[in-house]
Amino acid sequence: MARQEQVLVLEPQQELKFRGPFTDVVTATLKLTNPTDRNVCFKVKTTAPRRYCVRPNSGIIDAGTSINVSVMLQPFEYDPNEKSKHKFMVQSILAPRDMTDMEGVWKEAKPEDLMDSKLRCAFEMPLENDKTNEHSALPKSSSASLDDGEVKKIMEECRQLQMEVQRLREENKQIREDDGVRKRKIPPMAGSHSNTMASTAMTKDEGLSTRVLALCLLFFVIGAIIGKLVL
Repeated sequence: MARQEQVLVLEPQQELKFRGPFTDVVTATLKLTNPTDRNVCFKVKTTAPRRYCVRPNSGIIDAGTSINVSVMLQPFEYDPNEKSKHKFMVQSILAPRDMTDMEGVWKEAKPEDLMDSKLRCAFEMPLENDKTNEHSALPKSSSASLDDGEVKKIMEECRQLQMEVQRLREENKQIREDDGVRKRKIPPMAGSHSNTMASTAMTKDEGLSTRVLALCLLFFVIGAIIGKLVL
């Protein structure tokens, strides 16, 4: 007696594709849909059980629902000249309405009650252009995030430099005002002492001016760097 036609809808229907490189586990997803009004028991079998890990490899699909099965291909040395002979079979059976033991259902199942679908396995290696695009995309994304971080850091340093320049300007202004007050208060007879104090004030003033000039130059350079990063 002929077997029943498969009631489950498989996606994909005929072929599981695994895309390399195969130096790590490669996973393909098999979607099983039960469009009937009955619960369906299923099992997923393969001709190469040592090469694949299937989760879940069996179970029950409720009426009108779907389940995703992950088929994980273990790492191996890929030979493009070797064609894959691996196959998978999805076996199913309508679950009895009073089912209590799924394993018992499989043991007592009659051959004419079983339904199955078979799928081939195909291995694909990415093209050289795809490899180049993948490798180039990753550094670009990484560099973009790094640039954003650098910009934020430089912006914060610029803000601190602006505050430092403003503070030095105010300090320089205060020193000049204090020097003017001292000159007005010092008697003419203390000319030599006044000259000494004026010379000291000028030295401080020159030192501050040099610091302000250096900070302004640094600020200009950082501004140029930010401009390049933004462009």
